[in-house]
Amino acid sequence: MMDEKYIDSLKALSEPNRLRLFWLFLHVDKCIAVAEAMDIIGEAQYNVSRNLKILYKAGLLNHEKKGKWVFYTLKKQLTPHCLALVDSVRLLPASDFKDVVDRCLIRLSMRINGECVVGPDTETWHSLIKK
Repeated sequence: MMDEKYIDSLKALSEPNRLRLFWLFLHVDKCIAVAEAMDIIGEAQYNVSRNLKILYKAGLLNHEKKGKWVFYTLKKQLTPHCLALVDSVRLLPASDFKDVVDRCLIRLSMRINGECVVGPDTETWHSLIKK
């Protein structure tokens, strides 16, 4: 019988925004708050939270609540088939994710002392992405 988490992982990564988020976690190697992910992906809170939760339930991410923020991080994979899946996503061409990486680096630069302190969709965010 096939591992259910592996099947859940495949299903989770079949949606483009979840794939973009997961690729980002693989390459940025930082915790990302839901508010930050909203600006990075450009989606509403409901959609981003749902997508992150699906990646979490599939065993691909960890999450931790700190005050009013929920942060997600990459979960270490231990089984060979899940490691192969993660490696296949890691090897997708960076050029396909350039916009997400650029937006992520801008959004993470808004942190103070390494902490997310600014909510989503602010004037500051919009001024930074227009440059």
